[in-house]
Amino acid sequence: MNVTEQRLPIIELGSLDELWFQVAGTRCNLTCSHCFISCSPHNDSFGFLSFAEVERRLLEAVEWGVKEFYFTGGEPFLNPELVAILERTLDFGPATVLTNGTVLKPEWLDRLRAAEQGSLYSLEFRVSIDGPTPELNDPIRGPRTFERALHGVELLVQFGFLPIITMARVWDESQDAEILGRFRAVLHLHGYDRPRLKVLPRLLLGAEAKRTCGYSASDRVTAEMLVGYDTTQLVCQHSRVITDRGIAVCPILIDSPDAILGHTLHDATRGFAVTHGACATCYQYGAICTNPSSRSPDAHVRTIDRT
Repeated sequence: MNVTEQRLPIIELGSLDELWFQVAGTRCNLTCSHCFISCSPHNDSFGFLSFAEVERRLLEAVEWGVKEFYFTGGEPFLNPELVAILERTLDFGPATVLTNGTVLKPEWLDRLRAAEQGSLYSLEFRVSIDGPTPELNDPIRGPRTFERALHGVELLVQFGFLPIITMARVWDESQDAEILGRFRAVLHLHGYDRPRLKVLPRLLLGAEAKRTCGYSASDRVTAEMLVGYDTTQLVCQHSRVITDRGIAVCPILIDSPDAILGHTLHDATRGFAVTHGACATCYQYGAICTNPSSRSPDAHVRTIDRT
């Protein structure tokens, strides 16, 4: 190993706690102007994962001690096998779906509620809405998406789920308290009495780089910055992502060729140099992709009465 390589900011996989599935590839029913992988109804650069492929990876994950599973896209519910995939996943561990909430159907949620009630593990939904009003959200996500997403939240609540509402910060950080307060008030009006909110930083990749700006050369993590830093705060330290092209280091960098680490979990356990601009965002904000409570070992285990 030469001196240059020694200076790279390498993050080793500490433990494979979370396994992600890019289950809908880059296909989405929306074309959000801040999407970091530019998903749209016409983006097929990554394809769907089949039930058989997901099940194979779930079985493989057992020997690695994976603790929870995440499903993303694109819009996961565009995959016609998603409900069956989630039902099967709940045999292995807790699952989280990242959705825009605009295509949910009562019959799907009825099946998924029954699956969760019959499982030891929880099923979480993260619904993306980028502001407490159509005026903030719809210019980013498209006409009437605020209304449609709130209807999705109402459906989830009706079926007993407590979705995590995630929002990219498309306002000044100093406005966080005001925006979150307005969001809670709106969600209360729509029947969600205990709203869970998560603010995400913007990722200056894909469509967002065109909407505003991309990362500069100075937006980088260095080896010196990792000295004394808690690397468990980085998703690449405890996660990997299954795509139809192979296994990626994290959900944010799937478009970067060097982020595809191999085709088996064993291949994907090697360390990764966090030299991308987006790595600096993760360094600053921590494991932005995972759920707020997901680092707790018992966070997703349900206590049920089987008598």
